[in-house]
Amino acid sequence: MWIVKLALARPYTFIVLSLVLLLICPVVLLRTPVDIFPSINIPVVSVIWTYNGLVPSEMETRIVSIFERSLTTLVNNVEHIESQSYNGVAVIKVFLQPTADINGAISEVIAESQVGLKQFPPGITPPLVISYDASSVPIVQLGLSGSGLSEQQLNDLGTNFIRPQLATVPGASLPLPYGGKVRQVMVDIDSHQLMAKGLSPMDVVNAVNAQSVILPSGTAKIGRTEYNVALNGSPSAVEALNHIPVKVVNGATLYIQDVAHVRDGYAVQQNIVRQDGQRGVLLTVQKTGSASTLSIVSAIYNVIPKIKATLPSQLSIKPLFDQSLFVRASLSGVVREAGIAAVLTSLMILMFLGSWRSTLIIAISIPLSILTSLVILSALGQTINIMTLGGLARAVGILVDDATVTIENIERQMAMKKELNQAILEGMDQIAECANVSTQPNSNNIIAMCLLTADAWFL
Repeated sequence: MWIVKLALARPYTFIVLSLVLLLICPVVLLRTPVDIFPSINIPVVSVIWTYNGLVPSEMETRIVSIFERSLTTLVNNVEHIESQSYNGVAVIKVFLQPTADINGAISEVIAESQVGLKQFPPGITPPLVISYDASSVPIVQLGLSGSGLSEQQLNDLGTNFIRPQLATVPGASLPLPYGGKVRQVMVDIDSHQLMAKGLSPMDVVNAVNAQSVILPSGTAKIGRTEYNVALNGSPSAVEALNHIPVKVVNGATLYIQDVAHVRDGYAVQQNIVRQDGQRGVLLTVQKTGSASTLSIVSAIYNVIPKIKATLPSQLSIKPLFDQSLFVRASLSGVVREAGIAAVLTSLMILMFLGSWRSTLIIAISIPLSILTSLVILSALGQTINIMTLGGLARAVGILVDDATVTIENIERQMAMKKELNQAILEGMDQIAECANVSTQPNSNNIIAMCLLTADAWFL
């Protein structure tokens, strides 16, 4: 009750405070991130090793087990480690303590992976190290399609043109596209011609490697002018690879085109994406950091027209999934419910109590209590998400009950010919304990109680 007495003793202070809150609420809400889930600090670092052709059992014994032991020794704040071994791929997830520094852990994992390369089978490449947390979820999925564009072209456009430009959006993270065919220069060997000419596939491999080399050269000074000398032994066109000599047999030079065919092709396709019955490519945009989901989605939609202007006209970029629609719907739902609650409660007070003053108090206190709670959440570093919106939606019902009972009891005390201050104190005292026990004290209850007291006195 001390806070009620304070509100009665300093009513103008609370009225001014309410006006200040009304002024700062729009500014604070515009700067508060709007997200799907709250920030859940469960840092995880994933390490993906690839070694084509190695069976899962060999991946586990030769790579995963060794790397896991080294991680537990050199990486700090490890909570536990999980791993899965597949054919040619091993995925190791390092779960860290909630207070761990994710950036420092990534550096330690990368440093250990470079050391581990010396212990693993020869020819293995450095791993892919990525980090994520429980709140890193897809927020937008873009489907790439277009008449006249092959899967190879769609994948190439998504990987090398669209993805790098979308990655510049603050808070956006894009994994590699899903679907399509990964562009790759292919050497299709004719085994019959190879055997007829007494060659092996390794002869073709060695010829391509030996004659596709770029070496440093330096400069050459001719007279008073010094020229840069380029010794580029790598063909500049795919068709030129067909003219690389492989071997000299009986005085005749055999070229790659005699035993194979080089083409601009694609690697073995691992996944397929269909959009409206046609094959295409799927680009997924994930949220990272504390950026707002709405701001990320809005920035992506703004940059897509600029990207399309530089790409083939037949390319279609269609949003297939947009999480911001759900976030906006949740936000508008809470605002709508708060408005409906305030209007219906005000009408009920007006009909049954016949007091325009009580009606105005209810109409002001309920929305202002919700806005004040959002300001407090923003000051504590929280985001507007489905959890906070769900809590506020529940609080609206509590506010309606408490406001109705409080106003009705104060009106009853005033009808008993008591002074205003005495009616407010006795009315609040009679219901405060019951209201707190039934609804549990929370910020909305306290805020509403102060506002109701100050408004009742002022009005």
